[in-house]
Amino acid sequence: MLKRAGLIILILVLFVLMFTFTALNTGNVELDLGLVKGSFPISVTFAATFVGGVLFGMSCLTVFVFRLISERRSLRRALHSSESEVSSLRNLPLSDAD
Repeated sequence: MLKRAGLIILILVLFVLMFTFTALNTGNVELDLGLVKGSFPISVTFAATFVGGVLFGMSCLTVFVFRLISERRSLRRALHSSESEVSSLRNLPLSDAD
């Protein structure tokens, strides 16, 4: 409950900061990105940069997650193989040590 309240307060503080930043910075920024050239508001430019960073980070994490899924699959196969080997060894008759 306290964690959720802290998260809500953090979101509200970030929203207020974003609103204040947008209200105080109403100027435009000239961008020339090769294919796109134009004048954009500062707030839109920062928002687009933020979204681009989030998308880039998510794409990098996707590669990592797929590697973990692949490793998990191979570990499950190895575990199943080991379990079946232990099961078959338990079923072998004991040889007398006399």
